[in-house]
Amino acid sequence: MTAGTLRVLTGTPADLPPGYVERVGRYRHQVFIERLGWALESNDGCEFDRFDRADTVYVTVEDARSQIAGCARLLPTTQPYLLGEAFPQLLHGAPPPRDERIWELSRFASMDFSQAVTTPLAQFSSSSTALLLHGALECAARHGARRLITVSPLGIERLVRRLRVRASRAAAPLSIDGQMMFACWIQVEDT
Repeated sequence: MTAGTLRVLTGTPADLPPGYVERVGRYRHQVFIERLGWALESNDGCEFDRFDRADTVYVTVEDARSQIAGCARLLPTTQPYLLGEAFPQLLHGAPPPRDERIWELSRFASMDFSQAVTTPLAQFSSSSTALLLHGALECAARHGARRLITVSPLGIERLVRRLRVRASRAAAPLSIDGQMMFACWIQVEDT
């Protein structure tokens, strides 16, 4: 999938070019640790956690220079995943989904480090963000997903509305580490 000078690349670690997953980890480190200040594990400038496995599907957007300008992670909910393992409280007592038709979207970020960014939420205003989200939805559909579940800051609601993506809260938001977070359902349309 391409849009102008941007292109989407998807796959598991075995599907992607050699060294590509490491590039994703370095990009995630720049976004989540350096720019957003999240307290996440990092090893040699790469951000990965226990949910980065052989069955993890990565979705990236690259610019014309083949630099990563956005990334996301898709995980089947039939295996351990972020919401189910680390943030089940966002479901207010409902069991985390475990269904082959439901996948988790996590580590979603779209920052072009060659552009000046004035605020952390400015990352969600670029064309790469729309391409990344739609690329993740198309990739999820190819893997049999009918819905996505995600742990998101409240500001994501505006993004999905603006991009005309069918989404809804799984439960009321909660404050986690001083930030309002919620579990969000995203409908995967036929593509």
